[in-house]
Amino acid sequence: QVQLVESGGGLVQAGGSLRLSCAASGRTFSTYVMGWFRQAPGKEREFVAAISWGGGSQYYADSVKGRFTISRDTAKNTMSLQMNSLKVEDTAVYYCAESTGLGPYAPDHYDYWGQGIQVTVSS
Repeated sequence: QVQLVESGGGLVQAGGSLRLSCAASGRTFSTYVMGWFRQAPGKEREFVAAISWGGGSQYYADSVKGRFTISRDTAKNTMSLQMNSLKVEDTAVYYCAESTGLGPYAPDHYDYWGQGIQVTVSS
């Protein structure tokens, strides 16, 4: 069973930066894609960014392209999301997720999920 734990969330002013990290344990060596999703109150969970574990190909939602950067460290089994130029509308609970065979955009393509971490951007 894979466990995913997010860290690095918090409160930041608009225009600021945060870096989220996701640590994976109990790996099965069958990871295909890892991704970040977010869910704001009253809204559905939405795709933010993803990265292919083997080749490092990156995928971004249009709303974060140019502001967020996803990366991974296969040796340490970690993934990060550098978030710059944050906007109030980026406020949400952010989730780390792992897919063993599908991806990268649909939540139901992912097999494992972290508990989520709050990111709040104030105006």
